[in-house]
Amino acid sequence: MRIPFNIPYLTGKEGDYIQEALESKRHCGNHGFARKAIAHMQEKHGLGEVFLTPSGTSALEMGALLANLEEGDEVIVPSYTFSSTVNALVLRNAKPVFCEIDQLTMNIDVTKIEDLITPKTKLIVPIDYAGIPCEIDKVMEIAKKHDLLVMHDTAQSYGSYYKGKATGAWADFATFSFHETKNITCGEGGALVINNPKFVQRAHFLQEKGTDRSLVLSGVKSKYHWVDLGSSFLLADILSAQLYAQMEAEDDIFAKRKVVFDAYTELYTPYEDKGDLVIPHLNDDMIVNYHAFWVVFDKAESRDKFIEQLKKDEVFAYIGYMPLHSAPMGQRYGYKADSLPITEDIASRLVRLPLYADLATEGLEHCINSMKKVLEKLYD
Repeated sequence: MRIPFNIPYLTGKEGDYIQEALESKRHCGNHGFARKAIAHMQEKHGLGEVFLTPSGTSALEMGALLANLEEGDEVIVPSYTFSSTVNALVLRNAKPVFCEIDQLTMNIDVTKIEDLITPKTKLIVPIDYAGIPCEIDKVMEIAKKHDLLVMHDTAQSYGSYYKGKATGAWADFATFSFHETKNITCGEGGALVINNPKFVQRAHFLQEKGTDRSLVLSGVKSKYHWVDLGSSFLLADILSAQLYAQMEAEDDIFAKRKVVFDAYTELYTPYEDKGDLVIPHLNDDMIVNYHAFWVVFDKAESRDKFIEQLKKDEVFAYIGYMPLHSAPMGQRYGYKADSLPITEDIASRLVRLPLYADLATEGLEHCINSMKKVLEKLYD
């Protein structure tokens, strides 16, 4: 049996909703299904103003525009993230200032943020790795103290909660991804959430190619004009139809992923207790969406052997992010591998396991048995 790293989940309603969107003859952004998806996000999760975008990457780019990043501005961001997080910043000529990660969560180490703040700092961009919330309350406290904006990259944590509040509801801006690899997907797609009211009107201008078309649609003006920077930051309603079908079933999707997450926890905990590896730990402050399960092995060689041995059983685990600070682009900003030794070390030992909703009902036993055999060879 082949166990891939990811298989997108289908609820069964996607085709019907896409057909309905097609027949509506209103296929571009912000039409019927987009409005349904936005209302769902706001009502179920208490999010602010929601802008559906073509991708999580474009949501980040829209947020960077909204933050008015300019050449010379500095943005504090963890090195352990996907390139999209930082590309959105450097496209505005801002300088990324890379921060170490917390070894227990893979999220930004909030104790190291303040030491990185300078008069040029304008924005902090934490992420939620594997759907596990970062300490966003502490990030917001630091930002308020230093009069900084926060754009929370919640690409992986749609549906997760921290201290009773949805992950996308804390920061000035938050960005979600609905890429094929995410829990809730429409192939490509994303969302920018604006929780700071003073940015809402401009966000509408940016989404509509820099025009004030939103004021015409709301009856405030009779003609629209080019008033700002912008782009076509809109998700087609056909994709919004697929997204809404997924959102209707999100609780079921999260529950199925939890079955897999819990099975992994049971398998790997004895090895963690012996000091062989480290796995995610959830605390009472969190409700998570079970986006991913990661394992940090004792050494890079163990990780590599684990991945290769699993492939022989057609079980496909995957490495995590390659740190951005030591990548070729990171080196252009003066960073070296030893600039962030914790991030560099953990990245060399981390693996992500196959985790998708359908695995809960087909293939999980094979997956667990294959992993158990490899772990026994490595450590028993």
